[in-house]
Amino acid sequence: MSNSPETLALSIKKLQHRHHRALDGVLAGLGISLVQWNALREIDRNPGATMHRLAELTFNSDQAFGTLTTRLIRQGWVERQVGPGRANAHRLTPSGEALLSDGRERVLAVFTRSFAPLDESERGTLKRLLDKMLEHGLGD
Repeated sequence: MSNSPETLALSIKKLQHRHHRALDGVLAGLGISLVQWNALREIDRNPGATMHRLAELTFNSDQAFGTLTTRLIRQGWVERQVGPGRANAHRLTPSGEALLSDGRERVLAVFTRSFAPLDESERGTLKRLLDKMLEHGLGD
C-alpha cells in the first residue's frame, strides 16, 4: 500500500466524503442538510461574528453564506439582529437551538462509529498529525 502524498490526500478526501454522506443522511431525518446544520453550529459557537467570518468557518463564499442565512431565517431557525455599523449579527431562535441540539446527537453518533476502529492513543496521534499539517499550511 502506497503512502505517497497523493494516496494520503485521497484517503483523507474519501473519509471526509463518507462523513458528509452519512451526516446528510442522519440530519435529513430532522429536515435539515449538513450545510444548514453546520451554519447553525457556527452561528451558535461564534456569537456576534461577521457574515464574512461565518462564511469562512462554514467553508462558504460570502455570497453563498448570505443566501444560506436567508434560508435559515425563512425556516425560523435564525434571526438577524442589527450589529455595529452596517454589520448584521445572527443568533439562533429557540427552534434553531433545539434543531442544533438534536442534530448534535446524531452527528456525534456518526463520528463515534467512524473513529471506533482507533483506540484513544491512535486518535491522539491522528489529531497531532493533522494539527501539524494544518499548522504548516501550503505556503499561501
